[in-house]
Amino acid sequence: RKMTWDPCRVLNIQDRGLIKEGYKADLVVFDPDQIKDTATYASPFSHPQGIHYVIVNGQLAVSQGETTGIRAGRVVKSKR
Repeated sequence: RKMTWDPCRVLNIQDRGLIKEGYKADLVVFDPDQIKDTATYASPFSHPQGIHYVIVNGQLAVSQGETTGIRAGRVVKSKR
């Protein structure tokens, strides 16, 4: 709640911050025991380990640790 719902209420963003029908969903499914950053200065764009699925705006962007090519992210602006 502190990282999602509360900031959306403060910034008056109506369709985000909760897992709810009709809302934009940004979710990450990961294994906390396996998560590891594999990026280095020589290879800065290396994918991390332990992140199994990423859903952006309700679309599967990472499946079983591999990117799907879907780029569903959008810039979110405050409505204050």
